[in-house]
Amino acid sequence: MRRDDWPVVQQIYREGIGTGHATFESEAPDWEQFNTSRLPRHRLVAETAESRILGWAAVSPVSARPVYSGVVEHSVYVAAEARGLGVGAVLLRALAESTEGDGIWTIQASVFPENEASLKLHLANGYVVVGLRQRIARMTHGPLTGQWRDTILIERRSPAP
Repeated sequence: MRRDDWPVVQQIYREGIGTGHATFESEAPDWEQFNTSRLPRHRLVAETAESRILGWAAVSPVSARPVYSGVVEHSVYVAAEARGLGVGAVLLRALAESTEGDGIWTIQASVFPENEASLKLHLANGYVVVGLRQRIARMTHGPLTGQWRDTILIERRSPAP
């Protein structure tokens, strides 16, 4: 992902937010916020042969403590027009390769139970369910504003030693 990819990446992020089942975030960040919160070496875009961006993935550290330096939380978003075409699977595989090559041993994420497509995608690409986090936070936007939401905690452990 390059800086000049940001307008399209941000729009895809906004599409996900608009579903009400992708994130607790109510707005996509600006470039500066995104840039300082995601690890630079693990920001990916999926593009067509014509360089049209169809999706993106990025990771953030879960903690500043050194013992957790190999654990990240990821985001993966696919443009509405490209959902169901395998873009998410390509991004997850590329993200696993990228992070493993950098010594990261765990990628984790939280998925709303209602986001069945995302959960199915992750389970088909090496992620496992760790547990259900009940009423973890309240929704601040969309049709579920004010409602407590559950999330399913998933993770992928690197098979590399």
